[in-house]
Amino acid sequence: MKNFAYARPRTETELLELLSPEAGVAEVLAGGTDLVGLMKRMIVTPDRVVDLGGIDTLGRIDRDTAGNLWIGAMVHLDQCFGSRLTAAFPAVHQVIQGISSIQLQSQGTVVGELLHRPRCWYYRHGEGLLADGGRAVVAGDNRYHAILGNRGPAKYVSASRLAPPLISLEAQLRVIGPTASDEAFLPLEQLYQTPHKEGVRENTLAPDQVVTHVILPPDRGYLSAAYEVRHGEGPDPPLAAAAVTLEVADGMVGGARVVLGQVAPVPWISEAASRALIGRPVTRETAEIASTEAVAGVMPLSENEYKVQLAQVAVRRAIHLAAGLEPTLVPERQTPNFS
Repeated sequence: MKNFAYARPRTETELLELLSPEAGVAEVLAGGTDLVGLMKRMIVTPDRVVDLGGIDTLGRIDRDTAGNLWIGAMVHLDQCFGSRLTAAFPAVHQVIQGISSIQLQSQGTVVGELLHRPRCWYYRHGEGLLADGGRAVVAGDNRYHAILGNRGPAKYVSASRLAPPLISLEAQLRVIGPTASDEAFLPLEQLYQTPHKEGVRENTLAPDQVVTHVILPPDRGYLSAAYEVRHGEGPDPPLAAAAVTLEVADGMVGGARVVLGQVAPVPWISEAASRALIGRPVTRETAEIASTEAVAGVMPLSENEYKVQLAQVAVRRAIHLAAGLEPTLVPERQTPNFS
């Protein structure tokens, strides 16, 4: 690990003064479950690490006068899971519970999980996000890589497990920087981007910007759920995932948001799957149609075609779970056949 300076600011203003407009000079530390490993591997080599733990306001979950829920950047996953304020968002609870690691739940933060760097083994072994313009992935081991949005050089999958349910719930982010007077609110999906050249990150934050809060809208009585298809128990990421939020009135779907995870370089919002649900009752038949629409335009690589079916399973069962069609669903375990 490269030597680095450590700073622990007490205010947002102090925090921004410690960052740099130059990429790679400073990194923000929250739970450290991802950053520390990247620094040990020399994938990330900052001159300064800025710890958010000294800013008390970032460690709380609050509700504002409009009913919005503000989750600070230092709120840990188990704190989010255990809060009565988040009980109205079962999809978020389902994902945190599925992480199945006491250490990750107690140390990892909600915002840190949203900003988890790709788990792609080419990237983690120093070959960059795009790994020779994507050619290394195409020619090599691509079992866990993207099946959607992968026509460019980026073949990795977005690492965040919380992004799909939070995007389906129309979460926003509060972003500050470069100066203390710079404050922006943006839909969570706008945090993510697919890089087309090496050196560009998978998120849209400038080096001197920080996400301080995730903001969830007031509980509107919508139905929501998330479903992950996993290898088995443990903290390993799922093979495919989906989250849905449904606005149902008089038995008919008036609005829907379907978001897939672990299948594309960004959390994949499926407009086609959402349209397949709107104006129809939530039944197993409509869930099946939506799951088929969710993988429209899929382009599997040489070793990950199995993910197409798993993505459909995730969408279908997330809809079932949200609508109460199968309230006792257990996350599906899959052992892909790579022979």
